[in-house]
Amino acid sequence: MKVVVVHNRYRSIAPSGENRVVDREREALTGLGHEVISFERSSDEIETWPRAKKAALPGRLVWSHETYRDLTALLRARRPDVVHVHNTFPLLSPAVLYACRAASVPVVATIHNKRLVCASGDFFRNGTTCHDCAGGSSAQALVHGCYRGSRAATAPVVLGTIAHRRTWRSLVSAYLFVSASLRDQLAVLDLPPERVFVRHHLIPSRSLPQVTHEPSVFYAGRLDEAKGLRVLMTAWDRYLQATPAPGLRLVIAGSGPLEQELAGWASARTSVQLVGQVDGERCTELMSRASAVVLPSIVEETFGLVAVEAMAAGVAPIAAGHGAFSELITSGVDGVLCRPGDPVSLADAIAAADADPARYATFGKQARCTYEERFDPGRNLEELLAIYNFAITHPV
Repeated sequence: MKVVVVHNRYRSIAPSGENRVVDREREALTGLGHEVISFERSSDEIETWPRAKKAALPGRLVWSHETYRDLTALLRARRPDVVHVHNTFPLLSPAVLYACRAASVPVVATIHNKRLVCASGDFFRNGTTCHDCAGGSSAQALVHGCYRGSRAATAPVVLGTIAHRRTWRSLVSAYLFVSASLRDQLAVLDLPPERVFVRHHLIPSRSLPQVTHEPSVFYAGRLDEAKGLRVLMTAWDRYLQATPAPGLRLVIAGSGPLEQELAGWASARTSVQLVGQVDGERCTELMSRASAVVLPSIVEETFGLVAVEAMAAGVAPIAAGHGAFSELITSGVDGVLCRPGDPVSLADAIAAADADPARYATFGKQARCTYEERFDPGRNLEELLAIYNFAITHPV
């Protein structure tokens, strides 16, 4: 099969799970002998643009003539069987869908986030979950300046959403939602149900790491409020205060806007270790050694790569009990779900991991079984190829 993969890469200063997913799928498809052609732009490009070009970016959010021209030419030259669209924001725009229509190539679109409904893409505002625009109106996004805290920046995002609502509904042959939770939250899009599929991210096959477990709790991800870092800091302090002889260390990997605040907090606590941004191999090593991996997100996650990677490593995830975490983790079996945004609930789970390591080791073993049963990469690729074939045989 010949596949064109369309993706606007996120900025390198903010490592993205979506980028990793796209790269993994491309490598896996190529490994099976399929021809994969990349059509990509990177948001890093924006920093090198002259001032006049940057000023024109809001218009590009709505329509990119350059994207339409270049992708149309590529499709007519290479004649792929299908186009797989991931992220089009901000440089590519929905012009990619019109280019595919012009070249008569069916489109499969993976819906990774909530940007088709929410200007910020995550149903999160002012430190809490927000569903104000989930009913279909984007008025509140404009009122609050939900994109980058600016009404001026939010306006073209909202305009693009409104202008292309019908486009997304009518020019896509198959929609891949990365979780049932995300599909249900975006039901307002009113997509044709026979074209909607739920397919979890591809997690590469990996053997169970043979390492010595250490009494630690591990966090890996972006260091920002939405990911629950302040909840984690408060929960860790409660754990230290409530436990007579705390035996766990907290190891944190990542970077982000709360990095300085986190560093100041950690400097006063010998039980906390910050390791900064680490590569995949080092992250897997730290994760595999831990007693548990903690995912305290306040935002309702659309999937949760780290949760499944923890399962693959045979380590129990401790996660906020909302969003996709609730469909990935069975609390008390292969991990623990805490009350979202509640440091007391999180502190109790951490304390339990300290007090009863054997129980958490059992969770970890079952987590590995869950990974093998539900996230087999071979079956995952079979699902993807079946959806490609559906799109090819059921074009819009």
